[in-house]
Amino acid sequence: MECAVESEGMHYEGNCIRPPSEAYSILLQVTVGCSHNKCTFCGTYTGKRFRIKEDRMILSDILFASKYMKRQDRVFLMDGDALIIPQKRLMWILDRIREHLPWVRRVGSYANAKSIKMKSPEELIQLKKNGLGILYLGVETGDAELLKEIRKGTSAENLINMGRKVRDAGIKLSVTVLLGIAGRQRSLEHARATGELLSAMDPNYVGALTVMLIPGTPLYDDFESGKFELPDERGFLLELREMIAHTNLSRGLFFSNHASNYLPVKARLPKGKQQALDQIDGALNGEIELRPEWTRAL
Repeated sequence: MECAVESEGMHYEGNCIRPPSEAYSILLQVTVGCSHNKCTFCGTYTGKRFRIKEDRMILSDILFASKYMKRQDRVFLMDGDALIIPQKRLMWILDRIREHLPWVRRVGSYANAKSIKMKSPEELIQLKKNGLGILYLGVETGDAELLKEIRKGTSAENLINMGRKVRDAGIKLSVTVLLGIAGRQRSLEHARATGELLSAMDPNYVGALTVMLIPGTPLYDDFESGKFELPDERGFLLELREMIAHTNLSRGLFFSNHASNYLPVKARLPKGKQQALDQIDGALNGEIELRPEWTRAL
């Protein structure tokens, strides 16, 4: 989604990206851009040089929210990776939220493997005590070679360890995986490896999105040249089925209800796994209609 700039309100720069579950949250832009910004499929922060916004600007937005956003009880820290902010400054931001927005029940942020690694277990616990209740981690795939190809800057093993680190600190963990990111030929291998990674990480939430080709990105260039080929609708469904079949969570929610997906699925695992697989089978057999192409979007 895009946020319009309010001249006497919140100060936003460029696109404001947030998880679907943060749709009704106070969107507080504390960083601009993404600290990694190298993924081959992502065009979200193109042209944005990463930086942390000035404290006075952040405080100004918090004070604006304290006057005009009293019905919203969650805060989401943007842009791509607010957890990368040094601990002292991040604690200061959380302190100001608690001071001026005392009704806020939870603060959330995107994270990546690097920013989680930079925080000690004790620092993550401090952040949890100060209001940070959930982190959103882009995993994309559990396939080791594919992680290198899409330039995630981390390994499957490291992603598992960083996810567990977040959970051990008592912070809820929501991870994103990408259907179609392996292309047509390696679709099922990607699905199986991703299910195995999710099982080892055991996050609270899993959100499966379908890769959307964005002009100007390396992945789009590969598509244009014929190097990368997306699965068809049936291929996407088979990939989703394989991924869920290989995902074993102790008590987590698996979603594929993002607007980019052909089939919305919502299942609490492990109890709801078979129901989700049956739903996908119904779609594969033509018994359940898929989302029309024209309605799909990021």
